Amino acid sequence: MHPKQSILAGALLILFSLPAVAQVGEMRNNFAVGFNGGININSVSFTPTIKQGSLTGITGGVTARYISEKYFSMICGIQMELNYSQHGWKEKYEDSTDSYSRTMDYVEIPLLAHLAFGKDRGIQFFLSMGPQIGFLLNESEKYEYTGEKWEPHTGVKEQYGKMADNKFDYGITGGAGLELRSKAGNFLIEGRYYFALSDFYGNTKKDYFPRSAHSVIQAKMTYLFDLSK
Repeated sequence: MHPKQSILAGALLILFSLPAVAQVGEMRNNFAVGFNGGININSVSFTPTIKQGSLTGITGGVTARYISEKYFSMICGIQMELNYSQHGWKEKYEDSTDSYSRTMDYVEIPLLAHLAFGKDRGIQFFLSMGPQIGFLLNESEKYEYTGEKWEPHTGVKEQYGKMADNKFDYGITGGAGLELRSKAGNFLIEGRYYFALSDFYGNTKKDYFPRSAHSVIQAKMTYLFDLSK
């Protein structure tokens, strides 16, 4: 099995084995929906390497979560999101104030195992992990320069003006955070990391970039209200 497939299969195994593990625990029936928002700190893993700074983008969307079991002190559930999210990269030059950046807008769907520890009312600590897919909506380049025209400042130049070959993106995501459960609803703050297993440029032997995958550090807040308990 290819290493990328092994990682994705492992994430899926963890996600879908939760209900089976949790069946010996105390039953729950908590369905909640709401919305989320936050920021992305983006970069891209390129081969050949391109020196980069960090590109900041936004993310936001809707969230649905189902808590099914409590296994000893661990609360088990599944969470799905539908998000708009900005990815991309910004190139860093040591000998110039010029810059280049690419912003790539995606619709993303993460499917996460949700594991929480704490009281039903009050503060809970939680972990989340699972697969994520995305679809590229559009992308835009930004050239900033002080001279009369743009001049490349790196030995790798194939990326300039080259749009993505693959609009479908997939990988694994995971994170940790705190949740405040109250009568007014559930308030979550979370840090998350996304590691893409797919490449947005062609990666065959005849293509220039064998590797072109997103890497995203995410900070987000979520509000959920219970529909059933």
